[in-house]
Amino acid sequence: MSATDIPDQSDDIDSVELIDIRTGDRSKPFEHRVEPVSKTTKAIKYLEDHPDVQISPAAIRRIAYGAVEPDLLDGARLDRHRVETGWLIVLTYRAYTLMLSPAIENDRLLDEAHYAADPGTRDNQRVLSMPTAHATDATLVYADPMDELLTAIDRASKRVRESNPQEVGRRIIERHLTAVPASFLDAGPHPDDDLSIVDGNSRWASCTANIKVPASLLGPTKSKDPVQLLPSHLMRRSLTERRDLVRKLVKIAHDDISANTGMSKAAREKRDSAVEILNAMTVPVQVIVGYTDDKPAMGMRRFPVAVRSLLMRMNVGGKAFDPSTKNGVTAEEIVTALFDAGELGDNSQAVKDVLLGRADVTDPMKTLGLNPAFRDLRFAFVVQQLTRKERRLNAIMAAKLDKKKLQIPHRSGPAAELGLRSYSSHLSKETLASVRTAVETGVLWQDLIAREWTVENVDSDEAVDDLLARAQNDDGTAALQLLGVLAMVALVTSGNLLAAGGSAEQLVGVKIMRSSVGSVIKAVLDKKEGPQVLADAIKRIRAGLRPRWWSGGQLVEREDWKGSDFNAHLRLAASHGFDPEHYKNAPTDTQLEDQALTVLQASLNTAVANLDHLVDLRKKNGTSADLPWTVVESSFKNINILDKQLGKISESEPR
Repeated sequence: MSATDIPDQSDDIDSVELIDIRTGDRSKPFEHRVEPVSKTTKAIKYLEDHPDVQISPAAIRRIAYGAVEPDLLDGARLDRHRVETGWLIVLTYRAYTLMLSPAIENDRLLDEAHYAADPGTRDNQRVLSMPTAHATDATLVYADPMDELLTAIDRASKRVRESNPQEVGRRIIERHLTAVPASFLDAGPHPDDDLSIVDGNSRWASCTANIKVPASLLGPTKSKDPVQLLPSHLMRRSLTERRDLVRKLVKIAHDDISANTGMSKAAREKRDSAVEILNAMTVPVQVIVGYTDDKPAMGMRRFPVAVRSLLMRMNVGGKAFDPSTKNGVTAEEIVTALFDAGELGDNSQAVKDVLLGRADVTDPMKTLGLNPAFRDLRFAFVVQQLTRKERRLNAIMAAKLDKKKLQIPHRSGPAAELGLRSYSSHLSKETLASVRTAVETGVLWQDLIAREWTVENVDSDEAVDDLLARAQNDDGTAALQLLGVLAMVALVTSGNLLAAGGSAEQLVGVKIMRSSVGSVIKAVLDKKEGPQVLADAIKRIRAGLRPRWWSGGQLVEREDWKGSDFNAHLRLAASHGFDPEHYKNAPTDTQLEDQALTVLQASLNTAVANLDHLVDLRKKNGTSADLPWTVVESSFKNINILDKQLGKISESEPR
């Protein structure tokens, strides 16, 4: 039986050598041999009796059955890895690759999988729920139906094979994968546990990319063609069946090597293919087998958070998360930490579910008094929760974002990513990309943090009109913030307020405001006509209509305008107001003063964000050398000038 069929022809080929998994030696033959179950008994007994091992007997059997050399597990040392909330207990050994499964997630496939927070998401597209903690074991518990899990894992595995291929076959995997026991609540006829990889999915996928299994080994079939191995082929099999499949594939590979001893091209290629499979058949792995929380009363509640924080630290360098994924993961860490610390207030479970948006938010939104059919209301609620000024909340956010002091730009990324989960299926892949570009410039402005405001159930035109009336009163500060957020969400997600395009000035003939979308909304709110224009935009965009523009003292339709036209004119109004004569004539001295202060504050926010980016890069690159004074001298001088000059024209800081 063979997995390949190659024509016989002579040629010179560089042979692939079978590598000794213990020494890396290529000079002596090495034979893989799946040990009999009897060889796992001592290892199982040792792990079951070890006081630091906090996993089920089934998980221990998976470790022992999957070990290439199970006798080495008897007496093996357990290591402790520090994470933010406590200590992870880790066991290191070499495992058969196919006895592990890829990560149970599809967060990075948003063009194919969407969040339940979006009312339009169908069940077969839904992003998987976050795992919960087991009551007593260091195990991640998944509630999604097994068929949905398998579909998501297969899709993610195929994607990672393409996006981050690793050199495997001529070499063995030398860098450890990290895995954790997983349990499934809705497994159906399939096994209800596994060892799931949390770091090293690219290595696993590359190991299995060239493994094709004779169809007869996967079940009754008339097909004679080998089948490309997928995670679902493994996860549907019992532990014994899975181990038996590994044994048969190893035997086939060794048989191919023994049967093809000639020097023809066909023989050498078949032999080399078998050697590559054997070299990819094992991986070094660290399995998390225990967890000790810094707060013993928490038990295992924060175990998923601990695993997630470990994942974030590992996804650096060449395979780092992209900014949107990193913002999303960090945002989930923030929300989970706030929930654990009791900082989400009344109805904390509903608040958590609405913020994360992974599970159906219909009932949680109703619990909070919000209409679940309105995507912009959930987005506004996310913004409101992540701009609260409570000291403890800010401290947790700063810690998760790795910032000493929380700035407005720091909050924008997590707020935008959680908010956009309401639109993950509503917007096309291309539109979502342009929307994400816009929100990444910053969706927040200072008043959202400086002033108290709440999210009301503004789910009708009458409710929008009432909100506008209160926003236009002197005491309507809170209403004004909510009006601004709802309008910003409506305009951004409809393509009418995006990042400033290069041709924007050509559309209006005057210099426009090129700041973040949040800064534009803040400036428009400060204009006399601004709140009315924004309120009208909320109503019309909700109804699927184009927003109207202010002209001649009234709102008018611009049928020839595209989103880029409205964007350019709104940015124009943010700088110069809605009266054409106002910006054609020279601005007053007071207006120039206000504009200058706005530009200064925006540039300072940008400077702080750029400094944070520099510090992050130095941490990532391990740079410890101080910057030469000659390089930073002018920067320090500019900072001193800013400090002195701004101090002369500002009130003293309140005590």
